[in-house]
Amino acid sequence: MNKRFEENVYRLVGELKHFNYAIESIDKIWNVIFPHQTGRRTIYHHIRVTKYQETFYIHLYDGKLPILDVKIHQSVQAAPAFGSSPEFHGDLSEDWDGLISSARQWLKVVEKNWVKANRQIWESYPLNRRYGIVSNTLVKELPLDLWRIDQELGKAKSKKFIRLVEQMEMMREEKTVVPAMTANDYFDYCKIAYLSGRRKDDHIEEGLSGREMYKRYADGRHEGLLDIDGSSQEEFASWIDGKHPKKTCGGHPWEIKRGGNTTHIDLFVRRPDYYEKKGFIVGLAGSAINRLKETICMFLGIHAAGLPITINDPEGIRKRLLGQDNIGVVPCFHSLHRANQRFHKHQSVYDVMHYDDFGRYKNRVKPFITWEPLPILKGV
Repeated sequence: MNKRFEENVYRLVGELKHFNYAIESIDKIWNVIFPHQTGRRTIYHHIRVTKYQETFYIHLYDGKLPILDVKIHQSVQAAPAFGSSPEFHGDLSEDWDGLISSARQWLKVVEKNWVKANRQIWESYPLNRRYGIVSNTLVKELPLDLWRIDQELGKAKSKKFIRLVEQMEMMREEKTVVPAMTANDYFDYCKIAYLSGRRKDDHIEEGLSGREMYKRYADGRHEGLLDIDGSSQEEFASWIDGKHPKKTCGGHPWEIKRGGNTTHIDLFVRRPDYYEKKGFIVGLAGSAINRLKETICMFLGIHAAGLPITINDPEGIRKRLLGQDNIGVVPCFHSLHRANQRFHKHQSVYDVMHYDDFGRYKNRVKPFITWEPLPILKGV
């Protein structure tokens, strides 16, 4: 390892001790946004320095360099790779040294006038590297080729679902609670769901029973649901309550349409009250962009059949159909996968996009975006 580079890193970490930091659990965290000169261009970068016990981790927040694992006056190395990330075997100083020097230089600027320095960052840090939210009502009016649940579902079904939410159908006990139930009753629900929610590329055999459909199209890890007496209310209740000898754990009995952690559809059954053990609530959950239309269609089909049914987050789905939710704007270096989870629930963010995705309409939408504040760097 380049000794001069190591010393450069040690000095950065030492100098940061003179600046305010945040605390998350037992970690101390410094966020430093700074200008970095590359030829004639000035590029702003964001590094996050985390101290865990006696080790510092330096992460280039808006780049793809390996995280630095720093033990003061002992070692500077690439942090261990996790998951699918490959191990790094190159020269860390080649890409990191200049950034470390620029960050240290910026700390001196902040020391002289922290208000002026932070103002420069807030005014200069590129918008396509920031988090923000913007009303979906506005975004829907832009001539962009974006996915829209209201168009996917169609006017008639959209209006039907919105009306049911406004009539509080999902809040009324007689519309959501089943007094008694068997496994076969559940499979009947499944059949209606499969037929109501099928996509054009689905090959659902209509002649199959609900039980047969569940066997064929569900996740398969049924936790013993297929092994109990399908006509017995007592056995189903015992299975739901975890008392049946054939009830196993670790499966996905409610995953009737397969998918990933956030892209499957559940048709779940639970007790209205955990302690009283009376009645059952049957509900649907499938809010992912590529599954929401199916889930709503399943709900409407089951409701039309006159069976008690509910659905997760009905008010949120109504917002999405009417464009009353918000679009999350995420940095260009951030994957859109699960990025909506980065936002708080009260922000009503279900879908996300990059600022650059607005294309030539950036100036039209920019005044309506509420940007998250950038971190303030200040000496202690």
